[in-house]
Amino acid sequence: MRRQPPRPRRMCLPMSLRDHVEAILPEWERWYPSLFDAAADLGVIRARVCPPSSLLLSRRHAVIYSEAVQAFRERWNALEEET
Repeated sequence: MRRQPPRPRRMCLPMSLRDHVEAILPEWERWYPSLFDAAADLGVIRARVCPPSSLLLSRRHAVIYSEAVQAFRERWNALEEET
């Protein structure tokens, strides 16, 4: 029994979303109105369930603002305002 030489390994190059969809369905534009609709139907992307409160920009911005204020206070040894 003769040994086969090892196969060269294929390198996985990063692909764009469009490349993934076109690899599965080359004429996706004939069937879908947008790339995201095609990708979702073909299983390339999928929705992630999250609590509705995390989608509110005001809540996200409030957290970022409070972190920025805290970082400022720590950096400059500022005291909290008394209200």
